[in-house]
Amino acid sequence: MFEELIKKAEAVLKPRRLSSTAEASSVAAAILTKEGHIYTGVCIDTACSMGFCAEHSAAAAMITAGESEIVKMVAINKRGNILPPCGRCREFISQLNDANIEAEVLINRQRAVKLIDLLPYDWRQSKMSEVE
Repeated sequence: MFEELIKKAEAVLKPRRLSSTAEASSVAAAILTKEGHIYTGVCIDTACSMGFCAEHSAAAAMITAGESEIVKMVAINKRGNILPPCGRCREFISQLNDANIEAEVLINRQRAVKLIDLLPYDWRQSKMSEVE
């Protein structure tokens, strides 16, 4: 299934300059939801750091369509490299639906891990008991 997600992300990966201060689509992401739908998105980079990641863009499309639970996700850059989500994206995705911590995240072409494995000391667990 990750191969299909990679193909969907590659299909929207079209790096381009938007203006003298903004670029788009140097990274694309695809997410598979519990309902079986795939949503894609691209990053937007701005000079003032007001842009956002491809994972945020794909998640926004998912939320707009009325879904929130992610089963699998992948991000790919313009060189074709698989990228694990940045810390901000990890946290963002984990908060959209409590079940998303179990989502499989492709971190390179040979390995996928659960999102919880990328957030080993989740602050929500600390609210309930002391983290070991």
